[in-house]
Amino acid sequence: MTNKNLNSKFYILKSKIYILNSLFLLLTLTFSLPIISQVNRPPFVNQQKPGKKSDDSQLAYQYYRNKEFEKAAELFEKLYNKTRSHNYYTFYLNCLIELGDYKRAEKLIKKQIKRNLKNSKYNIDLGHVYSMANKHELADKQFTKAINSLPPDKMKILQTANTFLYRNKFNLAIATFKKGRELLNNSYPFNLELAQIYYRTGNFQAMINEYLDFLEFDANSIKTVQNKLQTIISNEPESNIDETLRKSLLIRTQKFPEKRFYPEMLLWLSIQQKDFDFAFIQARSIDRRFNENGKIVYGLAGLSASNKNYDIAIEAYNYIINKGRNNPLYLDGRIGLLHAEFLKTIEKFVYTEKEILNLEKKYFAAINEFGENPRTIPLIRELAHLQAFYMNKLEEAANLLNETILMKNISKYQLAECKLELADILLFSGDVWEATLLYSQVEKSFKNEPIGHEAKFKNAKLFYYIGEFEWAKAQLDILKAATSKLIANDAMELSLLISDNTNMDSTTTELQLFAKADMFFYQNKDDLAIQVLDSINFIFGYHSLNDEVLFKKAEIQMKRGSFTEADSLLKQISEQYYFDILSDDAIFKRAELQEKYLNNPQKAMELYHDLLTNYPGSLFSVEARKRFRKLRGDKVEEM
Repeated sequence: MTNKNLNSKFYILKSKIYILNSLFLLLTLTFSLPIISQVNRPPFVNQQKPGKKSDDSQLAYQYYRNKEFEKAAELFEKLYNKTRSHNYYTFYLNCLIELGDYKRAEKLIKKQIKRNLKNSKYNIDLGHVYSMANKHELADKQFTKAINSLPPDKMKILQTANTFLYRNKFNLAIATFKKGRELLNNSYPFNLELAQIYYRTGNFQAMINEYLDFLEFDANSIKTVQNKLQTIISNEPESNIDETLRKSLLIRTQKFPEKRFYPEMLLWLSIQQKDFDFAFIQARSIDRRFNENGKIVYGLAGLSASNKNYDIAIEAYNYIINKGRNNPLYLDGRIGLLHAEFLKTIEKFVYTEKEILNLEKKYFAAINEFGENPRTIPLIRELAHLQAFYMNKLEEAANLLNETILMKNISKYQLAECKLELADILLFSGDVWEATLLYSQVEKSFKNEPIGHEAKFKNAKLFYYIGEFEWAKAQLDILKAATSKLIANDAMELSLLISDNTNMDSTTTELQLFAKADMFFYQNKDDLAIQVLDSINFIFGYHSLNDEVLFKKAEIQMKRGSFTEADSLLKQISEQYYFDILSDDAIFKRAELQEKYLNNPQKAMELYHDLLTNYPGSLFSVEARKRFRKLRGDKVEEM
């Protein structure tokens, strides 16, 4: 062993000895502190053995937990008399109250009051004991005294109110905070504390008033108020708190038009309710009143498009565009408008060749107007997607993207987006290996970012398509923890599909055929997809993929615009496979079809209600509740 290694080991050993010595000294001082602190105690008289008090304390708490209050009271009394600890006082008092020994409790509290004349908490304790003993006049006197003797001290006011809350005296806690508000001259109005009490007591209107009053006190706390209200609304889905809030905000917006935070709250609430029509009215009003230059409307346009409310998105983008070419958001508005028009066209299932050609012309016109440069790359990518997937111009689309990839000043992220789009087109055309190469490049460049997760998922799905289930599942299982909730959910669904149909007791032939049909569906080869799906039922009869086959057929029929046939297929899933994973998906899709395409809102309401009743844990339950309430007409009158 070298001298260097010996010195190193010696240093480590020396450090460990030093740490152990320090810990020993610290423990010695810690356990000696209670003994040192017992001043005025005669030496060597009634001294406990080390650990005795700790043992008594643990035993007292154990008795209390077991509801053996007589035994607990005896020990807590001893501990309290020796230490004057507030904690032991509280448990001793609670034991006496549980035993109904109100005289001893009263005596205990009065002693405590004498020792703590400025602490109104003990007046509340005394009032509580009087109340338990049915001496209500004496109780009220003590409660009033506690409130009236409050000093202009925020912490003392909070302590008094919390003592009332501990005794479930909600009205007295409210009175305390209101008195405190006066004492502090509204320098701290206790709005948040009062709002919480009103929520606990079910007084939602008063709760909302306090939250909105808090914005008057501190307008910069709008995010705090929004977060608290969002949690409350989520926890009380049937209470109509959101509608009560909406009405209150409408009143205040009209009463105080100069205050920005009220229309901002209305905009926020409308987005939570997915009422994008009203949200657009608010966003436009804020933009005009406070000279926002279109920024807030632009943000709403994007949200509307992502929530598939394309009409409002188009209206909002046009509002931006109409501000003129000199507006800094003009180009973004043009890009957003085309994106919304594209999605509106392709997602309605039934569209004409004329509509697609018209879209292509609009993309070319915009690109010619603004030129091919990094800012117009979103237009170029979407044009390539339109040409490949909806016009069968595969070579033209691929060339367009390859040229863009070689563009000067293109960012690393834009390059990745173009590669993903090109890979999608190559997979669509059947060039699997070139597609997987591009997916892998993007994944490697953005390993821990959402676009990298998206590339990994697409690559895993590619391998699922070609029957490489083991490799695909390994990648999907990694993605279950992805930061993107959408990717994580999609990865989990596909992973479950693979694991449920590749167990040791069966072959993977059925899944291989299903994956083949899935790939045909992706490539717009719908007739081939149906042929393969039918062959699964013909060859294997009943199997674990029955509900998946029905769902895929329903998707194909929706794509073709055959909504009645799609509804019939989905109905089979919800009735015959109600126990399986796709049953709630099928009910939600049926409700959507009835609401949007089959013009039967009553049936849609029934289906949404069925989902909420029988599948309360479904991922669709929140959206189903909103749509059900909207169809039922749960909406406050606009003022």
